[in-house]
Amino acid sequence: MDMSTSDMDMSTMSTMSTMSNTTTMDMSMMSMTFFISKTTALYSNMWTPTTDAGYAGTCIFLVLLATLFRGLLAVKAWKESAWLAEETNRRYVTVAGKGPKSERISIDSDSKNMTLSENGVEENVMVVKTRTMGVRPWRLSIDPVRAIMDTIIAGVGWLLMLAIMTMNLGYFLSVLGGTFLGSLALGRYVIAFEH
Repeated sequence: MDMSTSDMDMSTMSTMSTMSNTTTMDMSMMSMTFFISKTTALYSNMWTPTTDAGYAGTCIFLVLLATLFRGLLAVKAWKESAWLAEETNRRYVTVAGKGPKSERISIDSDSKNMTLSENGVEENVMVVKTRTMGVRPWRLSIDPVRAIMDTIIAGVGWLLMLAIMTMNLGYFLSVLGGTFLGSLALGRYVIAFEH
């Protein structure tokens, strides 16, 4: 092994040492505890409240943004439910040359003939197992809209995360308040459409 190729000159080591110290100083200056300040920049230095009204306006913006985020989740759940219902309804179209659904069910290996009895009355029924849906086909009318919605939801979520990462207690509580209001107003729609 040639030692001359592994030696670094002193200027390179000095530069690396300076860069390491700068990085360490920047990381140590970053606050890891919540603080209260009415002049914390949000998203850029141009958005730095300087008055109480400016700070209140910024907090109200964060409440509205968090509420919008919950609304977007509800709209996405509603659209997914509508798309699934549309796809499920699409399956019951009779195709020319194919037999009626009753004939196809009777020869289906997943269907079983049974007798149902209630209060002494017997009725012949056919039990059909639900197959797993698997991957839905790609559709031009659905998938680009889903991708746009997911992108907007991710963008709003990241903006909320950046606001919380300022560690400003007012911003943090504003995001929590907006999440609470959004869930209070729209949370039932997300749950209803997920099932």
